[in-house]
Amino acid sequence: MTTANKVTILRILLIPVFVVEVLYYVQTGWEVHRYVGLGCFAVAALCDALDGFIARHFHQQSELGAVLDPLADKLLLVSAMVLLSFDHGPHLERVPLWLTGTVLGRDVLLVVGLVVIHMTVGRAVVRPRMVGKVATVLQMGVVLWVLLRWHGAVLEWLALAAAVTTGISGLLYVWDGVRQLSTSPSSGPRRPEEQGESASGRDSGG
Repeated sequence: MTTANKVTILRILLIPVFVVEVLYYVQTGWEVHRYVGLGCFAVAALCDALDGFIARHFHQQSELGAVLDPLADKLLLVSAMVLLSFDHGPHLERVPLWLTGTVLGRDVLLVVGLVVIHMTVGRAVVRPRMVGKVATVLQMGVVLWVLLRWHGAVLEWLALAAAVTTGISGLLYVWDGVRQLSTSPSSGPRRPEEQGESASGRDSGG
C-alpha cells in the first residue's frame, strides 16, 4: 500500500460524500452543501494529478495502482455525470444527456472489451492516450462549471468538446483492442486437427 495508492483510495472515499452533498443541496438549497460537494469534487480531481505525480516521482507504480487509478476516475466522473444530468432546477444547470450517454457508452464499451480481451488473450493492455486525458479534464471542467453555477453558452461548447474527445478516445480503445485480438493465436480459426479433437471429445462424451 504505497502513498500514491492511499491518495487514490482517498479519491474513491470522497465520491459518496460528493454525491450526498449535491443531493442535499438540490433538496434544501443550502449553499453549504454545494460548497462541500464542490470541495470534495475539486479535491478528488486534484488528487488525480497528485497520485500520478507521486507514483512517477517516487517510483511507486504498482499493479494495484494500475487498477485503482482509472477506477477512481470512472467512478468519480460517471457518478457526477449521471447525478447532474437530472433536472435540478433552479439550483443547478443540467449536464446534457448526450454527453452523459457518450461517457457511459465509452466506459461500458471499454469494460466489455477488457473482459473479452482478458478471456481471449489472457492479458489486456490499456495504453493511455493524450486525447483520453484531455477528455477527462474536459469532463471535470463540465462538472465544475455546473457546480460553480456559472451561466452562459460556454457549458454547451465545453460539453461538446468533452463528448468529441471522449468519443475519439473510445474509438482508439476499440482500435487497440482489435489489434490485440488480431495478434492473438486464440482469435484465429481452429486447425483441422483441433476441430477433429473437439468433435471426437463430444462423441465420446455422448
